Amino acid sequence: MSKLVIVGTVAFDAIETPFGKTDKILGGAATYIGLSASNFNVDSAAVSVVGGDFPQEYLDLLKNRNVDIEGIEVVKDGKTFFWSGKYHNDMNSRDTLATELNVLEHFNPVVPENYKDAEVVMLGNLHPLVQQGVLNQMTKKPKLAILDTMNFWMDIALDDLLSVIKNVDVITINDEEARQLTGEYSLVVAAKKIHEMGPKFVVIKKGEHGALLFHDDQVFYAPALPLKEVFDPTGAGDTFAGGFAGYLAKTDDFSFENMKTAVIYGSTLASFCVEKFGTERMQNITDKEIYKRLEQFKTLTQFDIELS
Repeated sequence: MSKLVIVGTVAFDAIETPFGKTDKILGGAATYIGLSASNFNVDSAAVSVVGGDFPQEYLDLLKNRNVDIEGIEVVKDGKTFFWSGKYHNDMNSRDTLATELNVLEHFNPVVPENYKDAEVVMLGNLHPLVQQGVLNQMTKKPKLAILDTMNFWMDIALDDLLSVIKNVDVITINDEEARQLTGEYSLVVAAKKIHEMGPKFVVIKKGEHGALLFHDDQVFYAPALPLKEVFDPTGAGDTFAGGFAGYLAKTDDFSFENMKTAVIYGSTLASFCVEKFGTERMQNITDKEIYKRLEQFKTLTQFDIELS
């Protein structure tokens, strides 16, 4: 089993969907990634920053899920990163109502000493210079470096983003971001261009329409599990990334074939995430529930056909 370093925000979110709204609740990319990866009992550590207003019970939640929190800096006189958003009726689009960087504005990540040799690094959505700063701290090159990003960094820090992309093995982005990054509408062509930027593997997330995995000339498609209702999509992409990275860290197998399974695990865990507000559902998943949903995925995608 490989060690896993998780970098990203640990934050407060306030969310409004057609099903209701919340006050400040637990959120952040590293939180979702950590909770998702914890289902594989991997040796993981979160690297992030919070303010003095961040409840100890939230840190304990991560710790109790075997996520090492030594790398989460607490700035006693600072305020925690806060994001607020409102989802439209289709749940695929949203309006950002507030973004308060607070302690994140001057965040310098520090990887715990005993995780600087981690085999797997999951770089959650943060400024590319912060992501590169984490890679620079590793005492040996990780077997697998995974990067998640978004169009915001393409708008304001494209050169820095392209620089860190050169140094990772896998990139996970959504279809809109893939098109913006490459200027190509075809996702197949976009993936080829991203390959040329450095990553050996490209994962393009398509929300309720599943995910695509590209490696050289190989392509794998995983559908999203059809759900009766999506309650809150916040964190689904990070949950996918956590399941993907957690499974790969557990199996220590970074082949294309094993990544296909990792994509299915990521999609499975993301399907739980959207069932309740924030991280609520991710805090209570059982192995039995995961296994049952994996069986649903298998049934959804298996068929017999005679080719003549």
